[in-house]
Amino acid sequence: MMRRPRSSTTCSLLAGAVGLLVAMLALSPVAAQSTGEKFARLPIRSDGPKSLDPAKGSTSYDNQVVCQIYETLLQYKYLVRPDSVTSYEDVSEPLLLAEMPKVSDEADGKQVWKFKLRDDVFFHDDACFPGGKGRKLATDDVFYSWKRLADPKYEYENYWLLQDTILGLDEFKEKFATRQPSKSEPNPPPPPPFDYAAPVEGFRKVSDTEFEVILKKSVVRFGWVISMFQTSIVAREAVEKYGDTLGKHPVGTGPFILKNESDWKPGQNMILHRNPNYRTELYPSEATPKEKEQGLLASAGQKLPLLDRIELTFYTPDPVMWQDFQDRKIALVQVPAEYFEKAFVKRTKRLTKEYSDNGIQAEAVPLLDFIFRGFNMEDPILGGYDEKRTKIRQAISLAVDLDEHNDTFYNGINVVYDGPIPPPLDGFPKNGKAPNSFRGPNLRKARELLAEAGYPEGRGLPEIEYYTSKGSNQAEQTQAEIRQLARIGIRLNPKMVDFSELIEAINQKKAQMFGFAWGSDYPDPENNLALFYSRNKAPGANHYNYDRPEFDKLYEQIIVMKPGPERTRIIEQMRDMVIADVPFVGSMARTRFYLAHPFLKNFKPSEDFYNWFKYLDVDASAPR
Repeated sequence: MMRRPRSSTTCSLLAGAVGLLVAMLALSPVAAQSTGEKFARLPIRSDGPKSLDPAKGSTSYDNQVVCQIYETLLQYKYLVRPDSVTSYEDVSEPLLLAEMPKVSDEADGKQVWKFKLRDDVFFHDDACFPGGKGRKLATDDVFYSWKRLADPKYEYENYWLLQDTILGLDEFKEKFATRQPSKSEPNPPPPPPFDYAAPVEGFRKVSDTEFEVILKKSVVRFGWVISMFQTSIVAREAVEKYGDTLGKHPVGTGPFILKNESDWKPGQNMILHRNPNYRTELYPSEATPKEKEQGLLASAGQKLPLLDRIELTFYTPDPVMWQDFQDRKIALVQVPAEYFEKAFVKRTKRLTKEYSDNGIQAEAVPLLDFIFRGFNMEDPILGGYDEKRTKIRQAISLAVDLDEHNDTFYNGINVVYDGPIPPPLDGFPKNGKAPNSFRGPNLRKARELLAEAGYPEGRGLPEIEYYTSKGSNQAEQTQAEIRQLARIGIRLNPKMVDFSELIEAINQKKAQMFGFAWGSDYPDPENNLALFYSRNKAPGANHYNYDRPEFDKLYEQIIVMKPGPERTRIIEQMRDMVIADVPFVGSMARTRFYLAHPFLKNFKPSEDFYNWFKYLDVDASAPR
């Protein structure tokens, strides 16, 4: 990744002093006093978003930027984070809505959601609108934005969020989908052009600010989905003007705007400016006693956003990010594992005296985290459900030592567990251990299974292509995996790529084996089990292309069930089914440790949602 050049010494001492002063002002994470503007530089630990179009976004890195520009119907409350969550209503509040949706169950099993939009929401000023003036948000924008997820142009990457949910939407999607050849129809006719004006039975417009959405059944996740960045509301005029380049020219309703194309240098950085026409949205006044003590209500009642701009720097190498934090070039940092003991006492997880004496703020954020090494279940060597290929995957799982990874690369802080459901969600196995676990290391059993699969000591098994991302300590982790699998005779061929390239390889089903982490979109185990639903295959969230009809049948049961013992029983059954088939090697869940400099105010990071940049402020009088 290209970095900004550091200041160099010149022949003239005076010129050097001036150059140093300019460099210091340019790199300060707080705006110069003379400008009258407040800003903060924030890091993103990747090469940045692949697109700023919500319909094409899928990663947390897309999310971190998109939700500053676009908005959803609901958002998570910034300072209200209960320990136990059973419904979206526990943590959600209106964002584009004037009030929380009204939900009613119908006698025929359908469910009606009634929505009322705020009447003071306007899209950003942009050339796509007459006179360049952003127009008011309306009901038609919601329907248009959600129909985009059904448009084959966007490869259905995020359609899984609305699939089998809204009355008539699946039929609408299929009407314009390309039909696959069959024996009876070897050359099916091409689909008709996608028609956004075509009706969807479950979309009912009452007025420009009121509408109803009819669900074909009571789908529990829908309340969560309408606060996810992929369901953000876009303007038709912007899509039609910018077409395929909308991902680089976003036009939303959010608190920040991408003012100029030059403000985004892919792989390097991005500058987002305050939306000058943002409606009146206020900093919250509700918080726990602890948060009040931390000063998190000091900005209560102030108009958002509090910063005039945010400057995002994209980091692939963690050492550069960490050093930039030490040099106060960025306002906060996610602590890389290899630097943990520089900032914290490992035994107590408390800040070291040096950091606490300097006023550094610390926040531990437990993640709904699923770290894994996945298999493409359609791969001819590693995929499939026959005994031979299943035993290969089981052998690989038994050869991998997650405890070693945890101790070596995560300071022993991670929770190591079986299955795809992280703590503390329903279905997390007791003590992290499932009854049919294939967690390693068990080299004796791994060698037995490999021999039974026809590859004693790995002989005859081709080298496995393993895709993973650059940055952090991924190279070292990959070397550990190569060494661990070599103990049973399996050879890995690592493909270290940028994260955006990793996701593209997985979406195109090119990655034979791959590694990354999935953060739950919302605190319900259904979200993690959706990763194995066959209708969500790549480029959807089922990156493994897992396909079990019996699993699908159970998944379709739980999506309409409210939390309770029977739902838990089915969730555990699904968890154990996936563990037995081994479409992945896992799992681990992290606690992310954040640090922030004293000048950063309202610091309460989260990875459950990312639109919290609008609440941040800076104290220009604090020592820097």
